[in-house]
Amino acid sequence: SADYDAWLIRIGDGDQFGSGFVEVNPNSKIPALMDHSVTPPRRVFESGAILLYLAEKFDAFLPHDPSLRTETLNWLFWQMGSAPYLGGGFGHFYHYAPTKIEYAIDRFAMEVKRQLDVLDRHLADHRFMAGDEYTIADMAIWPWYGRLIRGGAYGDAATFLDGASYTSVARWEAEIAARPAVKRGIMVNRTSGEPSGQLWERHDASDFATRTQDKLDPQS
Repeated sequence: SADYDAWLIRIGDGDQFGSGFVEVNPNSKIPALMDHSVTPPRRVFESGAILLYLAEKFDAFLPHDPSLRTETLNWLFWQMGSAPYLGGGFGHFYHYAPTKIEYAIDRFAMEVKRQLDVLDRHLADHRFMAGDEYTIADMAIWPWYGRLIRGGAYGDAATFLDGASYTSVARWEAEIAARPAVKRGIMVNRTSGEPSGQLWERHDASDFATRTQDKLDPQS
């Protein structure tokens, strides 16, 4: 496993527009990575680029077989091209927008449901996105669409979208959610939910046991 420092960027406070962060990601979006194991340090921004960079660096979660590697990248870039705009657009108009615009909600909901149908049909015949092997494609897609159908995003959006009907996505989501590394990963930089599940910053593997918010602030 790789050691790393995970710094909390509070986007509500505008941390992403500070000069230090902009030097890492000129687009002022999270996540961004700075690799200090090379000289000079190397910046990596956009989540898909980060996943691909780390997979190649550590030779993990990216198949060597050319066909499976291509299939992994097919789905990784499918996520990059669809989920942030379509899923994020749906979340904005359905849950966050101060004015509810029926056309916008319906338009984005229709596209999200189409994406979920694409996933469901694919996962009906595949354990993971690229076959039997868990890859960076699963890592990219799960936080968006897996979280959405299990009711972890945008209020009651899972009910509105009939998330329970996507049974193959639900099976895939549950298997990934049970992975120990995933359970740890979703704690990092988390500032909401149960305090025992919030690790605002991660700088050592022991932080998961000693520096969760319930231990740093027992009153939280």
